[in-house]
Amino acid sequence: MLRFPTLMLSVVLATLILAACQQKVEQAPAAASASPHKIGILLVNHGSRQKAWRDMLLDVEKAVDDRLLALPNVKAVRTAYNEYNEPSVAAQMKAFDDEGFDEVIVLPLFLTVGAHTNSDIPNLVGLKNDPKALEALPKDGVPVYRPKARVTLLETIDSTEFLKANILRRTKALLKDDDGSKYGVTLAAYGDDQFNQQWEALMGEIGKHLKENVGIGAINYAWSGHLVNYSSDPTRKAVNQMLAEKKKDIVISVYVAYDKKFQTDVIGGGIKQSDRPQDVLYNEPEAILPDENLNNWVVDTIKESLSVGRLGALNAGT
Repeated sequence: MLRFPTLMLSVVLATLILAACQQKVEQAPAAASASPHKIGILLVNHGSRQKAWRDMLLDVEKAVDDRLLALPNVKAVRTAYNEYNEPSVAAQMKAFDDEGFDEVIVLPLFLTVGAHTNSDIPNLVGLKNDPKALEALPKDGVPVYRPKARVTLLETIDSTEFLKANILRRTKALLKDDDGSKYGVTLAAYGDDQFNQQWEALMGEIGKHLKENVGIGAINYAWSGHLVNYSSDPTRKAVNQMLAEKKKDIVISVYVAYDKKFQTDVIGGGIKQSDRPQDVLYNEPEAILPDENLNNWVVDTIKESLSVGRLGALNAGT
């Protein structure tokens, strides 16, 4: 009498077990593909009161966004300004924390090492804990936030051959097909009193590259930033020095983006005050940006950082 109910119970149990196993198999691929890691990319630049400057840096983010979001575990790409503007580094790092990002890769879109890249940014992203810097930053109008996410800070633009190629292309455009030996080149850059040796070395590397590739034998440089109190006089002196030796002088602004204060007022002003401004070739609104090669450098740099060290191991395990 009990045989039939027992048989039915066995069939029901077997069906339930089979269904559970099938559900587990179906869910397995989804579980395997899910990653607990969220990586954010933060492109940090100096910041400027000039909209043209800010727009050029935002254009970099737009140009690389899709390619970076296609990389393993990268879920957001953002831009931050070190000073003068919002969103600040602090605001963007807090946003990453609020959205549960556990890793943030910070790429400084700065020309070379300076106080901002050596002190401000490392302190703002939690990689340094300098009490003096953390006290001074808010007084200078730079908000401070100590992030929870782990941060990887990458190197500046001068760490690549891209910069030399950029300056070479712009010099050739002004030289056209003329004889380079008749010309000198004046490199006009911001400068930095604390890292003057590094800035001088960078100008020397760029100058050597120009000599080797366009036959220009005379190269000098002039600072135009805080180091010289934003004076046009160093540019004027450098241009006059070059014109005393050469028929014409090519002036190249070694700035990441265009800012009227520097390219027009300081550098352009120095050229106008020189002895022979008519013999100076200068493209006033020009800067390192825009350049697709810089966009490619950003993508390649982030991609490489995701393939090595701790981040490489993290992504290999997803």
